[in-house]
Amino acid sequence: MTTRSTPTERQKRLGAEMRKMRVAAGVTTEYAAGLLGINRTRLSNMESGIRPFSAERIRTLACNYVCPDEGYVDALIAIAEDKERGWWEQYRGTLPAGLLDIAELEWHAAQVQTVQFMHVPGLLQTEDYARGVFTAVLPPIRRLDVELRVAHRMERQQVFARHLRYVAYVHEAALRMRFGGPETTRDQLKHLAERSEQDGIDVRIIPMHVSGFPGAGHAMLYAIGPVPRLDTVQLDSAHGPVFTDAEAQLTKYRAHLDWMDQAALPSAASRDLILDIAREL
Repeated sequence: MTTRSTPTERQKRLGAEMRKMRVAAGVTTEYAAGLLGINRTRLSNMESGIRPFSAERIRTLACNYVCPDEGYVDALIAIAEDKERGWWEQYRGTLPAGLLDIAELEWHAAQVQTVQFMHVPGLLQTEDYARGVFTAVLPPIRRLDVELRVAHRMERQQVFARHLRYVAYVHEAALRMRFGGPETTRDQLKHLAERSEQDGIDVRIIPMHVSGFPGAGHAMLYAIGPVPRLDTVQLDSAHGPVFTDAEAQLTKYRAHLDWMDQAALPSAASRDLILDIAREL
């Protein structure tokens, strides 16, 4: 099996899950490597995502680790067996790897829930609005890099053709930020309202009058995996996307989403507010 110099988040996640399974079973790296007939270094590389796991090796280790969750093991095997080259790979080397990892995460998710406080969610942005978002960054990026990011963001939206279930919780403040100027923002809000009427897309607005919200106001994407143990949270930061899958963190962000669901306006009222703000521009 070949080595990878830069494994994707999904490849690293598979390795990390196999490491968790081994540690939970109280099995040492040396013993596990012996089960596969390989050395300790090779297994460590597999658990780091640098080397791939085969379906056969996952089954062997899961059996010896006495993992009782067959659905979880099957989901890990499906990751190992997926050899499809995603559309996002065309951007590798020209865009930060983290942006490609977000696209890959969305592509394989059973459902996506997102929380946005400063701008409209990326999967629901227009081209001009996305351009305004990518232009308003520090340090400024080259025009070519802006256009590459815009093209990538527009291509991410093809995930809806896979019948992705998508729920977006958007703070009213994000609707009032004028990325690209008033006209671009007005067109974006009308587009957002239209998209919110499509099957599988639910846009819920958190109005200004809500007294506070949990967390530090970070934009957040919660990707629901094939089994709950494979859920993933992606947070935005100034230095790029951050991915987390620790159970304690997943539990915390599930609670955040439950709060958002209670605090946000119903879908129809959300759509009315979006259009009201668009008319003000």
